Amino acid sequence: MFSATVRRLALSGRKKVSAEGELLHRCLSVSSCACGKTFPRKKPRDVPEIQALERITYAERKHYVPGLAKPVFPDWEKDWHDPRRYRAPAAESMELYKERPCYIYTQRTNPLEGVRQALWLTKTKVVPGFPAQLLALAENPANQLEDQDERVQNAIRHARFWDTNQLRPPKERYCPSLLHNLLHLCRGLQVSHPALGHRMLAEKYSLSASWTRGEDQFQVRGQNGFLLSSTTPLPAVAGDEEIRSTSDNLLETFYPISPTIDLQCAHVYQLRNHTGFREDYPYPHAHTLFITEAGDAPKLEPEQLRAKLIMFAFGNALARARALYGNESRVLEKPVVVQSVGTSGRLFQFVVFQLNTTDLESDSGVKNLAWVDADQPLYDFAKVRPFIKKKVVKVPAGLAGYQPETFKKFLALYLHGAAN
Repeated sequence: MFSATVRRLALSGRKKVSAEGELLHRCLSVSSCACGKTFPRKKPRDVPEIQALERITYAERKHYVPGLAKPVFPDWEKDWHDPRRYRAPAAESMELYKERPCYIYTQRTNPLEGVRQALWLTKTKVVPGFPAQLLALAENPANQLEDQDERVQNAIRHARFWDTNQLRPPKERYCPSLLHNLLHLCRGLQVSHPALGHRMLAEKYSLSASWTRGEDQFQVRGQNGFLLSSTTPLPAVAGDEEIRSTSDNLLETFYPISPTIDLQCAHVYQLRNHTGFREDYPYPHAHTLFITEAGDAPKLEPEQLRAKLIMFAFGNALARARALYGNESRVLEKPVVVQSVGTSGRLFQFVVFQLNTTDLESDSGVKNLAWVDADQPLYDFAKVRPFIKKKVVKVPAGLAGYQPETFKKFLALYLHGAAN
């Protein structure tokens, strides 16, 4: 009876109805100007200045007079500090100003060329697929959870269905919840792997890593997701022979597009290499970086998200290498390995980055290595309500299409460095 009344009101044009059948009422306390589309502010017209020609203004009249020019008054310099009217000084007058620009990669950067651009910036050779030695860790029955598939599906249901009563929860809600649920399951193996207790999960830490590539100066800085750090470094994935063979690899270029496209160009900067933690931090070695697609950062395509995983994994590895071996460019005796995981709540991106050298200025010599396993679905779909079209259920409600191999890879990255 109620649905028929709502439909009749909607057809009569007196009320608006949402997709769920709820009546939409207009808020009369707010004017339509506040809810309407705002047009961009017009740029002020440049008035030319002609020498020996005095402009007649209405400054002496102290009110607007048609036909007379608008007067230009000098800026009022106040005797007190007004934070609402603060004007930054010119960039050339700042202490950190440098004529040589620095191209900065932040968490809001959306690189046009994606992974190819990240590989050139970090002097890296990409290896498609997941490392076999890491996947073998999860295949071992001793490294698996009891009732693993059922517990993982319950973790997905908790993030998508049980954690909220919304019909369609946003990614900002279920992405971090799903990530923490999976990490909680992985921590359950601490009884059989005591080394998992020597780790810490940090959030909102600030990273800074600088390097020179060709004639340009680059920097990765800012906050980036959750970082799982450890008391011991990760072992190298590639051996010495594979590292030396990277000298024959040619970096792919994308001319005429500049490698610095979409990067922030700054003349006021400070070249720093800092991991974001104090020197006496008991968990100094970066283990795995977890980045969710949702958040304050803009939405990224999967290609750009993988580039972000490579860049921030490289930044964490480079900052740690600078702290261990100094700022001198060299081929590292012991490579620094940092893993990164990106997720949109359904698709997972896995990256294992191995920093072999800090000599990044030229294209020749030893390259870094990155194993990229792209677009791994954890499940096909999760629907709170079924999708019905023409009285036929096209997509049923609930969770379907669970992929156990994706969680095995997630578990393998977590166990790396702790399993025998």
